[in-house]
Amino acid sequence: METTQSSSSWRDAYKGMSSDNIKGLVLALSSSFFIGASFIVKKKGLKKAGASGVRAGVGGYSYLYEPLWWVGMITMIVGEIANFAAYAFAPAILVTPLGALSIIISAVLAHIILREKLHIFGILGCALCVVGSTTIVLHAPQERGIDSVTEVWDLAMEPAFLFYAALVVTAVFILIFHFIPLYGQTHIMVYIGVCSLVGSLSVMSVKALGIALKLTLSGTNQLIYPQTWAFTLVVVTCVLTQMNYLNKALDTFNTAVVSPIYYTMFTSLTILASIIMFKDWDRQSPTQVITEMCGFVTILSGTFLLHKTKDMADGSTSSTRMHKYSEEDGFGAEGIPLRRQESMRSP
Repeated sequence: METTQSSSSWRDAYKGMSSDNIKGLVLALSSSFFIGASFIVKKKGLKKAGASGVRAGVGGYSYLYEPLWWVGMITMIVGEIANFAAYAFAPAILVTPLGALSIIISAVLAHIILREKLHIFGILGCALCVVGSTTIVLHAPQERGIDSVTEVWDLAMEPAFLFYAALVVTAVFILIFHFIPLYGQTHIMVYIGVCSLVGSLSVMSVKALGIALKLTLSGTNQLIYPQTWAFTLVVVTCVLTQMNYLNKALDTFNTAVVSPIYYTMFTSLTILASIIMFKDWDRQSPTQVITEMCGFVTILSGTFLLHKTKDMADGSTSSTRMHKYSEEDGFGAEGIPLRRQESMRSP
């Protein structure tokens, strides 16, 4: 009798994993694999380009002529397409935290390929990311039922989200025009702050565009609405901005540090934006919300553990910087001998 009741309660607790959520989950996991690998390929491309031109970290764009960087870029695009599709099926609070898997892949590949050491506690950090992601997946809310892109537009035009968007745009301009010239080369949070803030708006627009395309493919044409093209313009603008400043961050700082910090800020702001715009938590019980928050805190713990253990591995808190690749004397800013590798320059 107890067994039957227990089995029944298990089904009741997790029957909310709808087919759309499962589709979104599979697409999000695939996306993380591609994106995690792309960080490493792009970093190698940037390193190679920086060896013969002006580095991205100081405003150069020589990486645009480097084939290896484009391979990484194409890999990232494939991952982003899968991520784009995932947002059309599942809520952002489910899809976005799964980016933790890309951190794990990036950290492991950086350890193997780029020789950026992954401490034993970094492995524990990866495990925490997996546990936290699993918790969120199992308690994610159902996707909101939307029948037209105009409904998404109406949600975006509500005062709460307009206020959030105005704060984000203001903060981005302050970072770009005041803080980046002063601290871009020494403080990792400046570049990543721009990427994360802009990213939270891009995800909301990506989700709107994904819903529009899904409805169009199912027979309800959404391309006739100007709102669809407005969201498209926001997506293009935000993605180009993110790509530019993420390249600068990756070229200036260590990959194993950039990835988790970027993930943490980006995910936090995206979930906040989704809660404000799509009101994800309105469709959940307090227990589900608290469980999701616990899962997210677990992920954050994992990412910060990865960050701190990188310092431990390098023996100094200043090791988060990859200064100017001082190859003339054979040593990097982290005090680790740098081997001259013709095809190594970062994404």
